[in-house]
Amino acid sequence: MARNTSPRGKIVRRFGINIFGSEKFNKLLQKKPNMPGKDLSYRKKKLSVYGTQLIEKQKAKLMYGVLERQFKRYFEIATSKKGKTGENLISILESRLDNVVYRMHFAQSRRQSRQIVLHKHITVNGQTVNIPSYQLKAGDVVSVTEGYRKNILVLEALKSVGSYGVLSHIEVDADNCTGTFKNVPEKKDIPDIMEINEQLIVELYSK
Repeated sequence: MARNTSPRGKIVRRFGINIFGSEKFNKLLQKKPNMPGKDLSYRKKKLSVYGTQLIEKQKAKLMYGVLERQFKRYFEIATSKKGKTGENLISILESRLDNVVYRMHFAQSRRQSRQIVLHKHITVNGQTVNIPSYQLKAGDVVSVTEGYRKNILVLEALKSVGSYGVLSHIEVDADNCTGTFKNVPEKKDIPDIMEINEQLIVELYSK
């Protein structure tokens, strides 16, 4: 499966925000706030409207690890639903299984959670699911398979439950490596995506 393999540190510095969530990228931005290859005196050129819209789409795609064809399909689905298209798009992205595994602190990054799902270490309602893009529904129970619960990657990720807690639409039983996707979230319920302006993405695709 094709994925963007660019160094994530450079991506974070290019956007100037930590789109991947890892604490190491917050430290990187503090240490190197300038764009890659540019010194601190460099002034960014003013972007056109199209350029600004494109940046917002790139941020969302890279944050969730989604390529263009799938992202466009998500947009089409969001358009067909009732409500605001941009908010629907965010809800679809947040309902992906790999994202929820990350949100439940069973993995330290979405990239890691995708690998855990692909390697059949995750079940949904007791059934193994190895499709990262699988769309969860309200009430679905996500679990790490019993044989993988003692894996060092999972144990390290679960340590952050106490430090950062979990989002309001998710409930986690860290001791049993199980979580419940209580409901599809709205953007206001997810602090770390406030930097993404989904309306600009809607305007880009609506041209």
